[in-house]
Amino acid sequence: MNTFTPADFDFTFLEEGFCAHDIIEQRMKELSMSDDKDAFYVADLGDVLKKHLRWVRAMPRVTPFYAVKCNDSRAVVMTLASLGTGFDCASKSEIQLVQSLGVDPSRIIYANPCKQMSHLKYASVHGVQMMTFDSEEELVRPLVLRITADDSKAVFQLSVKFGATLKSCRRLLERAQVLGLDIIGVSFHVGGGCTDPETYTQAISDARCVFDMGAELGYNMTLLDIGGGFPGFDDSKLKFEEFAAVINPALDKYFPADSEVRVIAEPGRYYVSSAYTLAVNIIGKKVVMKEQFTCGDEDDGANDRTLMYYVNDGIYSSFSDVLFDPAYSLPRLHKKPKLDERTYPCSIWGQTCNELDGIVEQCVQPDLQVGEWLLFKHMGAYSVTLSTTFNGFHKPDVHYVMSRSAWQHIQQISAQGLRTPVEEACPSGVPSCCGRDVMSLCLHNGGSSGI
Repeated sequence: MNTFTPADFDFTFLEEGFCAHDIIEQRMKELSMSDDKDAFYVADLGDVLKKHLRWVRAMPRVTPFYAVKCNDSRAVVMTLASLGTGFDCASKSEIQLVQSLGVDPSRIIYANPCKQMSHLKYASVHGVQMMTFDSEEELVRPLVLRITADDSKAVFQLSVKFGATLKSCRRLLERAQVLGLDIIGVSFHVGGGCTDPETYTQAISDARCVFDMGAELGYNMTLLDIGGGFPGFDDSKLKFEEFAAVINPALDKYFPADSEVRVIAEPGRYYVSSAYTLAVNIIGKKVVMKEQFTCGDEDDGANDRTLMYYVNDGIYSSFSDVLFDPAYSLPRLHKKPKLDERTYPCSIWGQTCNELDGIVEQCVQPDLQVGEWLLFKHMGAYSVTLSTTFNGFHKPDVHYVMSRSAWQHIQQISAQGLRTPVEEACPSGVPSCCGRDVMSLCLHNGGSSGI
């Protein structure tokens, strides 16, 4: 297990009775006294711990391999390393980050079907043996096969770019057999932001079919990777437990516990979305008055204007997800409007000179002033990793916090050597695939893992 100190994490302890929102309030107050009212994050690492414990309770058979691409903040990766999770890496740099924290290569899956040769060689030299592939061309490398799944119910549909169809699986398995490759398992991905848990049932059933194909060719597959797609916060339409309630019985049906098949997943958003809150400052404002009303309209005084707010962050930094799903970035006011406070239709825009830099196209807010703050919650996924310095604007600072009780819990898991889900899946401490000189094959539905 990995043991770190608070200095390694670079976080602030939350004193008794305080929460992350108190730190946000304090920081906003401090910045309001100066001219530099830069946007900033507050990230509660204790929330990551809560998500992990929740995962273990809801899906004890499934070992999480965190998708580093979702948020590669060192503090986040360090927290999960301390908890004993595995890691889904997509590049040499991500593998380097994870291994720099002392994570054993048996806890890493190189789950990107598009691999640069230098990255592939690096992974191989440094002991990473679980990898993915989805085409015959990739069979010349040590990779894991991915198959497509129905991702029509997902926010981010991934199967267009990645995945082998069930029809092509037998050909790929036969080709791997000719090359002398030991195929050890199947994986799939139902798409990022999945909105229908039942999609997993069909995908798990399809994986069973591929296991059976492999058995006919003499393969003894022992790994099932169910990918990502899990919700990252509770006020989304579906809760994580609703996914677990579908996945668990499907696993029991197609891969019962006595089948000795190891089950892993690649959650990303699930672990980090709700941990981060972003505070942005209003740096500009425009009032657009209605010039005329059409016949039959009655002017009640509430909709005579539209307000445009400009803030010091945008889609080229923390809000890239807006390009794909605006629902991920709904604003929450720093101060709640009074019951009788008048509100107006408005839009919220980023700070760059690009006309596409719109954060919220339409919402209702009070008449706010330049210098006031807006808070955006659930901002931990695909924000810091996709942030750029377009137009010369700096990325927001991240302030990490954790309660003392959460820190003590993490320390207990790490220092006392409590068995983690990874270790429980492999009693020897080493996954079944890592003791062989093999190529890991996973049949992976959809695309980029862990979204």
